[in-house]
This record gives sequence, C-alpha cells and structure tokens, in this order.
Amino acid sequence: MAAEYTTFGLAPATRAGALLAGGDYQVHRDFVDFVVDGCPLLFRLRDLDAVSPLASDVPPAIFTAQVRGLLLESEAPLPAGRYIVYGCPECADLACGAVTAVIERDGEDFIWRDFAWQTGEQADLELNGYHGMGPFRFRGAEYRAALAALLDGGSPGARRRVLLIGTRLALLTGLAAALRTIGIGADTAQDTDGVPADELRGYDAVVFGRSTGAAERDAVRRAFAAAGVDVPFVDGLAPAVPLLLAQTEHALDRSPRERRRLTDLTAAGDGAQVEVTSSCRVRLTAYRVDRLSRTRAQNLFDGVLEPGRHRVPLDPKAVRGEAFVVARAAGTVLVTAVGR
Repeated sequence: MAAEYTTFGLAPATRAGALLAGGDYQVHRDFVDFVVDGCPLLFRLRDLDAVSPLASDVPPAIFTAQVRGLLLESEAPLPAGRYIVYGCPECADLACGAVTAVIERDGEDFIWRDFAWQTGEQADLELNGYHGMGPFRFRGAEYRAALAALLDGGSPGARRRVLLIGTRLALLTGLAAALRTIGIGADTAQDTDGVPADELRGYDAVVFGRSTGAAERDAVRRAFAAAGVDVPFVDGLAPAVPLLLAQTEHALDRSPRERRRLTDLTAAGDGAQVEVTSSCRVRLTAYRVDRLSRTRAQNLFDGVLEPGRHRVPLDPKAVRGEAFVVARAAGTVLVTAVGR
C-alpha cells in the first residue's frame, strides 16, 4: 500500500472530569494517546470527547490485551480487521459510538487506514468514514518499541490523590466527594502536622481552602519539601465546589502546552479571551460570589471553536463583584479571575 511514512508515539493524556447541571458528572479518565507526526491523533477529530483503549483504570490484563491487539498479536475485535482507536469515556460501549480503523501489517510496517465512526459491528465508510484522514504508515521498529514500553511498566499512572487543607469541613467534604465521583481520590485535613513523609508522597496536589492562613500554608509546603515531594499547591479562589474542582483538575494536568486544546484564558471588563490549539467544543462558565458569600454560576458559551484566539462576551451581571471564569474542553480545564 502506498503511503508516506509518519512518526508514531504515545503520550499521557487526560479527559477532565466535571460536575454538570442537574447533579450529573463526567468521569475523569487518564489514558495514553496516540501521537502521529508530533500531534495527538485525537486533535484531528473535531469536537470528540473520547479516550483511547489504553486507559489507566482498566484492569492490567485488559490493558495488556489492548496493547497486544494494537501490535496485531491477537485477532481484531471487530470484523474486517478493525480496532477501536477511541471510545466512549463513560462506558466504553460500542453502541455509544467509537472511532475505529483497520490496522494491518505491510512487511515490517504497520498501517492504520479507513478511519470511521462506528456504532455497530460493521462500519459504513461511505456514510461515516473520516475522509482525508490517513492512511498512516509507521515504521515497525518505532511502532513496536513505543507500544512494548507500555508492557514494561510504562502504562498510565495509578489513581490520582489530592490533599485538601482547610477549616471549612463542609466545603472540603463536598469537594472531596465531587473529586471521588469523577475518579480522583481526596483526603481532608486542617494541617500536615505529624503526617509521615511516605503518606505525603502519595499525593499529586494540595488544595488550600480560602480560609487557610499564610502561616498554615507555609507549614504544609515545608512538610512536602522535607518529604522530597514536588506537587502543585492550589489556592482556592472561592468557596464553590465546581470552581475548586476545576482548579484541582487544572493543577493535575501535567501535559506539555503543545498537547493541550486550551492554552490560555483571560477575562476582564466585558469579555473573556480563550486560545484554542485545535477544533474542539469549548464551554465557558462564570462564577461570582455575592454579598452573602453565596456562589452564583452562569453559562457563558458552549460551542465549537476553531484554532486561534477567541473573544467571548461577558454578561456584566454574571461577573459583577468577585468573579471567575472556567473554560473546559476535552482534556483541558483553565480557570481565571475576572480582572477589573
């Protein structure tokens, strides 16, 4: 099959969790994404909320089977040599829809071709094919080395944990419950006095409630430094669980800038500016704290944005007083205060 060579790689990726309207939620998923010619393959698929089969929360035996399948060491799970490349992040059910492709060998090379959106056993390339995407030809040695590394312990990390520090127990308990709901472990405490270093090393981030004083924050930072742990410290912006959740998600995102769909967010006056690296669905939500310290939320924008910098108008009523804006896209969350 004639096709120019493209490079193949793997990179950690995240599908950010979130609390949704009406009490629903979307699950946080850590997975390994496919990188083709230096760009995440998922970014080539417009407005797709999905994860690869190489997710951190699948059982080790299934994870290994997925890797061996991509290496063509086992039968294809779908007819005509088709493999699931991206699936539903909530249930992984084919009925919800999945991106599939034919994966085959050509001599030493591996080829991915005939990408399609599939909801049943058979793919309709004419109706649901991703025309113009691929075929991709990968050098066999590079392809095998990248996937084999996952079998040698290079799979996504274990479930993430964060430590919540503060005195407002009800707020921290609510945040911990929300984090656990989307798949992130959380513990609450007023300080880290007497906590063993080994236990501190089990956390991936620390979130300070707004009521935590400067001295208490410094003591926690010193405790983590003494334990040799380098984690992000999040200063809670307001006593609002969805806002604190977004801040935590942002802190846990360690992906390089070039592999994020949102790279910048600012808000001031009557507009917010958001920078997008690839075509994707973006949701902007404003949060403000009223005079009674209650948090109000208002949806500002929900739609697909093309790569570039975009301005979204702000409703003055939604951002009066102390206010913040959260931007979400598949895999990326950004938070900013509204400047005056």
